[in-house]
Amino acid sequence: MKKTLPRIAILFAAVAFALTPACTKESGDHDHDHDHDHDEHHEHDGHDHGEEGHDDHAAHEDHDHDHGHSHDSIEAGPNGGRILFELEPHVEFLVTEDRKVQIAAVNDDGKLTPITTQTASLMGGSRTNPTKMKFTKVGDVLVSDVAFPEGNDFPVVIQLKGSPDDKAATVKFNLNLADCPTCDYKEYACTCEH
Repeated sequence: MKKTLPRIAILFAAVAFALTPACTKESGDHDHDHDHDHDEHHEHDGHDHGEEGHDDHAAHEDHDHDHGHSHDSIEAGPNGGRILFELEPHVEFLVTEDRKVQIAAVNDDGKLTPITTQTASLMGGSRTNPTKMKFTKVGDVLVSDVAFPEGNDFPVVIQLKGSPDDKAATVKFNLNLADCPTCDYKEYACTCEH
């Protein structure tokens, strides 16, 4: 009986080699013409750019909003908190000594004004067990119903509304409650460039 196994193995290897695509990740110098444009992969990415009614950046730029501050920099409020410019009138976000959050309205001159119809909610702290805060009006400000747990550095997401019927403005930042070594503010409201 003749040994045919090696010939079959060679035949299978030749067929497998012939059917292997010439384009592999390692080859590097190949043409990927798969009858589509690579821009198609990124055409929508979950949101539209520039379509009527969907250009959030253009809508924001139309708003006359230059009152001597920059959205890229942090500005401290009259109580030593952080000014949030995403709402008109602007609000000051302040973590009090008892680790609750106080939100006060601030006019364009940096002066406190009474909270009227503004509302807020907040989620922050541990991502696995976040602290959720609701706010009630106490005097002229909003005060959270609960305090932050232990820790001095964690993410927060704040939802702000000018009135209950308004669309919520979402503000996200890292809340660092450590004292700044070079100014009088906590790090989350620090105006130093360090």
